[in-house]
Amino acid sequence: MKHKEFFRFETMLVCVLGLEILIFNKTGTNFGTQGNMFEVLRLSTEIGLLALVMTPVIITGGIDLSVGSMLGLCAVVMGKLWRDAGMPPMLAAGCTLVLGAAGGGLNALLITRLNLPPLIVTLGSFSLFRGLAEALTRGVDNFTNFPKSYLFLGQGYLFGVVPAQLPIFAAVSVAIWLLVHRTTYGRSFRAIGFSPEGARYAGIPVRKRLALAYILSGFVSALAALVYVARVGQAKADAGTGYELLAITAVVLGGASIFGGTGSVHSTLLGVLALAVLKIGLTLSDQPGELAGILTGALLLAVLTVEAVARKVSARPLRHSSAVKGI
Repeated sequence: MKHKEFFRFETMLVCVLGLEILIFNKTGTNFGTQGNMFEVLRLSTEIGLLALVMTPVIITGGIDLSVGSMLGLCAVVMGKLWRDAGMPPMLAAGCTLVLGAAGGGLNALLITRLNLPPLIVTLGSFSLFRGLAEALTRGVDNFTNFPKSYLFLGQGYLFGVVPAQLPIFAAVSVAIWLLVHRTTYGRSFRAIGFSPEGARYAGIPVRKRLALAYILSGFVSALAALVYVARVGQAKADAGTGYELLAITAVVLGGASIFGGTGSVHSTLLGVLALAVLKIGLTLSDQPGELAGILTGALLLAVLTVEAVARKVSARPLRHSSAVKGI
């Protein structure tokens, strides 16, 4: 039990995060300032939103490779509805959120009704959503000059220091945490991840639970798109490229099993923070940008390796004691 407690992913991530902060505080320019800490949170909001909503999906044993492409499509639709259709920003944002939920519903329909593998379905919608974004912009259109009232969502600060998007991120974090850890839905997600057939025999409406996870994934991806557009001040078809991989990395880095059944929202948040600190710390330390990808992969492999070793170490006494009992 001690080995299990010591090698918990949360403990390892806290140690890794502390090591990152210690190193970059010495090597990075102004890394340890309050302003930079808020900047880390600001720049990690979109990835954090995707990782949060990816957590229940992965707990069910599924995957959603389309979240980055959905972000790109929703960013373009937001821009097109505002500029070309003349909609007020709030109305355009509302329609964008509906589109995100509908995209998640498409994934849910194919996965739950046709029993297609989530990997194949979301790989297809990954290409579909990105292709639609490129078609709407012809690959070159760029939506800019959004109203200042909308840009405040991504570029403004509350009380002069707190990024304006943080309350949104905090609200989504609390909502997803409550869903996963304090409701019957969260328990059913884990049951489905361990054994879908067993969950059905237990009376759990597996299709409805899976549909909820994927619709929620699409909806929050659209919300991340709105924050992204407000932060960068433009909407292009390539928005969110590669974000799905970073989101999955953060969830797995937080200890969620890619095979389903295990995972936690607070660990995912630690994973997001570890990735954000690594990326921004390297930038402030004047290190090559490519190094962030290399170290992210190395960090993920190292954490998974340590966890695998810890499980073997903690399992040895059990095997030994059972063998002695048999004798």
